[in-house]
Amino acid sequence: MGCFTFVKVMMILFNLFIFLAGGALLGVGIWVSVDGTSFVKVIGPISSGAMQFVNVGYFCIVIGAILIILGFLGCCGAQKESKCLLILFFAIVLIIFIAEIAAAVVALVYSSFAESLLRAWVTPVLRNDYGRQKDVTGIWNSTMSELKCCGFTNYTDFTDSYFFNQHNQTYPQFCCNSTHCDEVTAIKSKVQGCFRQLFDILKENANIVGGIAAGICALEIAAMVVSMYLYCKIDGKS
Repeated sequence: MGCFTFVKVMMILFNLFIFLAGGALLGVGIWVSVDGTSFVKVIGPISSGAMQFVNVGYFCIVIGAILIILGFLGCCGAQKESKCLLILFFAIVLIIFIAEIAAAVVALVYSSFAESLLRAWVTPVLRNDYGRQKDVTGIWNSTMSELKCCGFTNYTDFTDSYFFNQHNQTYPQFCCNSTHCDEVTAIKSKVQGCFRQLFDILKENANIVGGIAAGICALEIAAMVVSMYLYCKIDGKS
């Protein structure tokens, strides 16, 4: 087996896996969007709250569709030795790669700006929907319980909120080190906000996060190199 044939076969197998993974993800996304009730029974009530809160169904559909397109272009491009499909595959992977790099740069340089945007979106949800909507309450209870945190910034996110007014001007128990959580107790407890807590966890696991990101980038670079190698070899055979 020559080098070209080996690379071609590996390209087909790799993109076939991507295609199947994308199809599975797309199927899950459609299932969640069309019949969320039965999906809830499979993954449990806590996960279902997270699912509805962040619209995981639509996210899975988008990512699944992208993976299917990539898998199709890469697999068929290698199998049929189509320069057009291979260059399309290369272009899409390159766009994704550049977008990831840009997102990483923005996250590092404008982290405070990103935090303010998230706060502007999350704080109204905590004030108006926490304690009122079951799904929102469930996901935030799970988050605050697991991360040992309170609100997005701190306990003040719940001041004058629906929950605060419905529970005799008290805060969720996660905001205090005791069961009764009034403002004085919340101030003394000094429970950290969930954004800062999550940020600290990411910093503590920076090596793991960086390793995963580097692995994804390496796969994307390898995919671009292989597709361009096949493209050039096909051009040489023509």
